[in-house]
Amino acid sequence: MCGIVGAVSRSGAVLEGLIDGLRKLEYRGYDSCGVAMFEGEAVQIRRKVGRLSELEKLLADGALAGARAGIGHTRWATHGKPSDENAHPHTDGSGRMALVHNGIIENYLELREELSAGGAVFRSETDTEVLTHLVGRELARGRGLAEAVRLSLKRVQGYYAIAVMALENGQPRLVCARQGPPLVVAATNEIGLCGSDVLALLKYTRDVVFVEDGDIVELAPGRLSITDFDGRPVTRAVRHVDWDEEAASKGGYPHHMLKEIHEQPDVLARTAFDRILQVEGDVDFEGPGFDDARLCALERIQVVACGTALHAGMIGKYLIENLAGVAVDCDYASEFRYREPVLAPRSAVLAISQSGETADTLAAMRLARERGLAPLSICNVQGSTVVRESEAVILTHAGPEIGVASTKAFVAQVIACYLFAVRLGRARGKLSVEQGRELLDELRRLRARLEGLITEKTVDQVRAVAAKHLKAKGFFFLGRGVNFPVALEGALKLKEISYVHAEGYAAGEMKHGPIALIEPGMPIVVINSPGRVADKVRSNIEQVKARGGHVISVGADEASHKLADDAIRVPACSEWLSPLLNVVPLQLFAYHHALARGCDIDKPRNLAKSVTVE
Repeated sequence: MCGIVGAVSRSGAVLEGLIDGLRKLEYRGYDSCGVAMFEGEAVQIRRKVGRLSELEKLLADGALAGARAGIGHTRWATHGKPSDENAHPHTDGSGRMALVHNGIIENYLELREELSAGGAVFRSETDTEVLTHLVGRELARGRGLAEAVRLSLKRVQGYYAIAVMALENGQPRLVCARQGPPLVVAATNEIGLCGSDVLALLKYTRDVVFVEDGDIVELAPGRLSITDFDGRPVTRAVRHVDWDEEAASKGGYPHHMLKEIHEQPDVLARTAFDRILQVEGDVDFEGPGFDDARLCALERIQVVACGTALHAGMIGKYLIENLAGVAVDCDYASEFRYREPVLAPRSAVLAISQSGETADTLAAMRLARERGLAPLSICNVQGSTVVRESEAVILTHAGPEIGVASTKAFVAQVIACYLFAVRLGRARGKLSVEQGRELLDELRRLRARLEGLITEKTVDQVRAVAAKHLKAKGFFFLGRGVNFPVALEGALKLKEISYVHAEGYAAGEMKHGPIALIEPGMPIVVINSPGRVADKVRSNIEQVKARGGHVISVGADEASHKLADDAIRVPACSEWLSPLLNVVPLQLFAYHHALARGCDIDKPRNLAKSVTVE
């Protein structure tokens, strides 16, 4: 969703750092942006619909260049259309405070009516502006900024992260609070900082504090003061982040997405290799919760996730059920949280999230935990809310993923599921030492196959196939078994960044309705690798061909390639690991299709990287 940055410096100017931080947060998606700075004893606001380059034009006069305190924001519209007036930061009109906000204030209409009746003048259509007037009212009553924020938030119902700046005793003060969306803070001797993502802070420090729900943070150079909503002091751990700014840059690639596709062999190594116990044919996860006794007690696993992470979880279902013999249910987190799920005893909930802040996934995990399920997670961000609220965690170590369309995070999540399935199978006696060794040997060998797949030869071939279908009205992606979720993921990638209609289906379901849509020349991407359902997929290819569909075969099944109009070959590997190879050409296909169509690949329209509201 939206991106927040804030800084208060002992002596140096902060505007350049705020703009740099906002640029680091562009991946989250936005339609407008702005900053508020203290210049003298009045707050100055500059905001603009459109990209950061438009805001920078407003700042080119240098009037705010020397300010040593400020907040900034990139907005993705929820209440009110994208416009200069609705862009953040917002103020109460007093000139002494400003506020930025990520999330939704659910009772904003009720609060707006109350505040308007008291004389407040609203200048935007946003829910955020009610917060500025609530805080401004408390400041006018003589409250300090932290107390004003605390009292104001007690009136609010919703899901939010905020940063508020005001003058107090002639000095600029910065206060942050969180109830849902992510927020990270840090303090060095020279500067106090906040941001929606650690990437916004890396220019200054890699020692950060992840703000938790209910925290209110006062920021100053050399000092963090954290209290709860009742004003009681709270202690939060300082965490060291291993990422650096270079890890989040494009590294010479034209887009973050392409860089992240090429990083996937290294991601495999980081996620898996130091956890493999080759002699024992087993896996050793850091942290508690993966011992034999605990895993043997599990009878069922409930996966909750959204989007790409759910597709990884669906692959995990095939892996866990086949390798470990444990029943797995997969749910869209957004559906799970609003039904009355009947959950089996002796179960665990497995939440999968790249950011660890996905609102629906968090809510689903919490609901399952309330119903007695042990919370487990697969996540990429140490210190995120999902991680903190889990009893056992598999960190994927994929590094920062900037492209909105997830690629390397998906591969890391599938690898984590594979490792978990092996550990579960070994703990429960479903897999022998020899079987464990064989499965882990296959995983080790996969890195070279991934590297061999992401070459100019493959890229050129995929680019040529994508070019054939630039005018296609729509695509079908078909797969069976463990590659059915790969079909869903391939369709999702194409939709996300090419804005082309694409649907993923279990290939066996085509004849139950969707086959009626096939017409001569329609592109049908079929994923098939040698295994128990390979012959069934070939039958589905024949059915599509009989209706005039143009088949693009992806995988290691040569018989399928011979039937197809176009073939994209991947190296042979075990059936259980084939999704990790088969998804790469689909990622590249979406990338080159979007590139040829002139789409904004890293920041597709209407999408956000971290979906922190419903």
